[in-house]
Amino acid sequence: MDIAIYVAIMGRKTYEGIGRPLPGRLNIVVTRARDWRSEGTEVAHSLDEAITLAKVRGRCMAGAEEICVVGGGEIYAQALPLADRLHVTHVLAAVDGDAHFPPIDPAIWRIVRSEDFPAGEKDSHATRYTVYERSGDGHRRGQRVADGSNRRRA
Repeated sequence: MDIAIYVAIMGRKTYEGIGRPLPGRLNIVVTRARDWRSEGTEVAHSLDEAITLAKVRGRCMAGAEEICVVGGGEIYAQALPLADRLHVTHVLAAVDGDAHFPPIDPAIWRIVRSEDFPAGEKDSHATRYTVYERSGDGHRRGQRVADGSNRRRA
């Protein structure tokens, strides 16, 4: 997946933590605040509204075929039952934080790719980038959302 051509859905706190729209893609921020706005983003007030907006506006972007959920924890939990594929960066350390990806059930998800990365200039901890796909017997509710992602690497 070329990360520069997907639609990114994120919660408001995640967006504010990033501090700017992710470049090269449609950024949709989900917030309950009806008057919240930020330049370079589209605003939705529910995950369902964000997915609908992504499908409509994403078609306007050449090659934007996947919808990626990039955080936070509440949005991840809502999107997981809809996803077909997960791109997850596992931090290989105990880290404090207020947003966590829900548990990944191995009865539903199978690993199709996994790669370890040592701590480096931009990362204080080693990580494992893993791609999961929903297994044939995994139950999915609702429409297709391609990626649930907290991926930080290009």
